Amino acid sequence: MSASTTDKFKGVIVAMNSCYDSEGNISTTAVKKLTRFLMDKGVDGLYVGGSTGEGLLQSSDERKQVLEAVLEESQKAVTVIAHVGTLTTKESVDLAIHAEKAGADALSAVSPFYYGYREESVGKHWMRIVDSTELPFIIYHIPSTTGFSLTPSLLKEMIKSPKVIGIKITTASTFELQQFKVMGGPGFMLFNGPDEQFLAGRIMGADAGIGGTYGIMPELFVSLEREYRAGRIAEAQQLQYTINDIIADLLQLPVYAALKALVKMRGVDCGDVREPLPQLSEIHIPLINALYHKIMNAVGELK
Repeated sequence: MSASTTDKFKGVIVAMNSCYDSEGNISTTAVKKLTRFLMDKGVDGLYVGGSTGEGLLQSSDERKQVLEAVLEESQKAVTVIAHVGTLTTKESVDLAIHAEKAGADALSAVSPFYYGYREESVGKHWMRIVDSTELPFIIYHIPSTTGFSLTPSLLKEMIKSPKVIGIKITTASTFELQQFKVMGGPGFMLFNGPDEQFLAGRIMGADAGIGGTYGIMPELFVSLEREYRAGRIAEAQQLQYTINDIIADLLQLPVYAALKALVKMRGVDCGDVREPLPQLSEIHIPLINALYHKIMNAVGELK
């Protein structure tokens, strides 16, 4: 891909929540409201249907509803990446074809999981997705949840296709991130996954970050990215410290439920998380309130 084309995949890309109504059905109204909220905060893109988006807890039809609502609201003003990973190749391909028709900018997918697939099977699964559309494809490497670790040999096979443009890497190793960057070459894109090391990932070669906590404090990540691009590393480091202080508190709570509660406090009610994800209880409310005030104080201190 040309530099001008890959530019639209750089920066702050929010792994956004899905939104449900009071009965647990997809609320396209709330999805659109959340899309607008994030766009107004200056983010560069939206990653739809991933872990934070509860995509793997939804039917294919529900995932399509969410993506369509995001695309209808965003109208190409920001980059939209559709996560299409599922347990079956057929369903992933169906979601990929839909995403292309709906107007997504790129596809992404975790490896298939549960059955302990070997490298050959994962490669075939991903390539079936890649070959099903003309959209660029971003590998989603998250071994802590899938149990599958992307190997250099599989990556070398995958990048023979020009449509495989990068990796979303959610591991603690910036060394692994840097090595994947070297293997992929100068135009190959790396998307930092762990929100707590956004700056470290960018310094070690990531072109962008994709993360779920971006959605509760988009202003902080947008400012961090701006400071990094301007070469003000000390200022960027202080913002990362502030973000990490918030994340440390967040990790004391049921994370996905807490994210939705905080998004609601930011003005968009996306409903509860789907079972079996753990819900918030009464004992968590004071912690959520304190965390919200910490976020808003940090936002208020931005230049």
